[in-house]
Amino acid sequence: MHPSSLDPSTATYRQVVNAGDYWSHEIKRGQIFRIVDLEGNQAADTLFYDARNPENRYSASDTIRRQQALYLTTGTRLISTEGDILLTIVADTCGRHDTLGGACSRESNTMRYAHEKEFMHACRDSFIRGAQECGCHLGKRDITCNINFFMNVPVTPDGRLTFEDGVSSGGKYVEMRAERDVLCLISNCPQLNNPCNAYNPTPIEVVVWAPPHGGAEVGS
Repeated sequence: MHPSSLDPSTATYRQVVNAGDYWSHEIKRGQIFRIVDLEGNQAADTLFYDARNPENRYSASDTIRRQQALYLTTGTRLISTEGDILLTIVADTCGRHDTLGGACSRESNTMRYAHEKEFMHACRDSFIRGAQECGCHLGKRDITCNINFFMNVPVTPDGRLTFEDGVSSGGKYVEMRAERDVLCLISNCPQLNNPCNAYNPTPIEVVVWAPPHGGAEVGS
């Protein structure tokens, strides 16, 4: 666990995102960005794009290969499809975050739970709506593999994924430094069928600070 010394009262931006809502925001190079799991065991499904070239976006496969680890935590560099560093995780009080499980959809609700669950709202719906309304000309084709901050998705010895009880709790957070201007798109998961969150999706908070001391060292 690596806590941060930053005080939310000094932040330049704060916003609570309710379960089931989407949120998008441009985070400038050098700014510090925190996602807070306000009540615990919530999943914040997240996508990142290069704000100047949205075709260059977060790549789960490149991030895993570059760091040679499946889970994200302090020190992880989030790598783009073109091999650039989008953000670096600089603090984390949860311990690990999933980049394999993907986002829930109405189709996966049907496959995993029951046919009558198809109508229920899901993260892919929120991503599509957020992409269409963020002003960057994004759409369905731009919804790619996402990060599930605070979600616990262990990999079994035979390579299968399992969705287990969360490892987060109220007030846990993950904090990142933007290494270039990035667009962040979050779907705060509305999933009502998965026991990981006790069938009770809850809010998150997003917090942004100006670059410390007027600037930040940028990774290469």
